[in-house]
Amino acid sequence: MPVAEFMGKKFNVDGEGFLTDVNEWCPEWVEYVKATQGIKELTDEHWKAINMLRDYYKLNGKPPMVMIFAEVTGFKLKKIYELFPAGPGRGGCKVAGLPKPIGCI
Repeated sequence: MPVAEFMGKKFNVDGEGFLTDVNEWCPEWVEYVKATQGIKELTDEHWKAINMLRDYYKLNGKPPMVMIFAEVTGFKLKKIYELFPAGPGRGGCKVAGLPKPIGCI
């Protein structure tokens, strides 16, 4: 299993760099991943999206579909892609420490 290392922490990741254990998510992970996703600074809007993704996953055991993501956050799809240039699944879920969504290419 691949391991990512950043700021003295080691993270177990899959072949695409997603955390394999959502419980390993922490501030160091967010700092590590945001740069790889083209995010310079996390705004309150980023945190709203990240927290929504994590809360949804805790309740449902899977990340939300993009339309649910947009509906719950109140963000238009364009805004979600501005926040997470790699996309809501590949970028948003990765920053939030969630597994890669099924159907995400």
